[in-house]
Amino acid sequence: MTILGIIGAGEVGTHIARAAIVNGYTVVIANSRGPETLTDLVAELGPSARAATSAGAAEAGDVVVVAVPLKMINDMPVESLAGKIVLDTNNYMIWRDGHFPIIDEGKKTVHELRQEQLPTSRVVKAFTHIQAPRISLWGQPAGSPERLALSVSSNFPEAVEFVRFLYDQFGYDTVDNSPLSESWRTAPGQPAWRQERQTQAELAANIQRAAIQALC
Repeated sequence: MTILGIIGAGEVGTHIARAAIVNGYTVVIANSRGPETLTDLVAELGPSARAATSAGAAEAGDVVVVAVPLKMINDMPVESLAGKIVLDTNNYMIWRDGHFPIIDEGKKTVHELRQEQLPTSRVVKAFTHIQAPRISLWGQPAGSPERLALSVSSNFPEAVEFVRFLYDQFGYDTVDNSPLSESWRTAPGQPAWRQERQTQAELAANIQRAAIQALC
């Protein structure tokens, strides 16, 4: 049974935890205030969940979800995440994060920066263009004509394949938008970001539209 470490107990981290537990995962979840503040959440999630520090969640997880914004001064437990697949659910939001010139100038994506901050981990962008509560609500069985798709971006094929497997468990198809240097195509403001529901074909087309618009 895979243990999913989750750093960040906000909406995204909490809804991923719920969906993971339904699909048989054990969850170790952390926030910035300490495990003692997560008593109610862990009780709600049930016996397949426990709270820990960020380093504890990173150490416990076979795979780790980072569901907190990136900071220019790295606040992630680098050593505890070494060698692990790390799902980065963050979006670059200027109103929240302030301006990062290197992103604003198109030199790096926010997920490339996360990879640089975690050089011994395998970072993969996931769950970034779906509202958190819908993660558990919109999934459909494989083969359903109404099944929606989510994008994934990584420099590591094995990380992409894990997320593809996880998406399928949660009820979604996958569109691979790798490597991390291309992950801007599903960033806020891009065609894929602005669509609530996208099939695999629609998402692939919207990712391509982003590239075409960038050339205009």
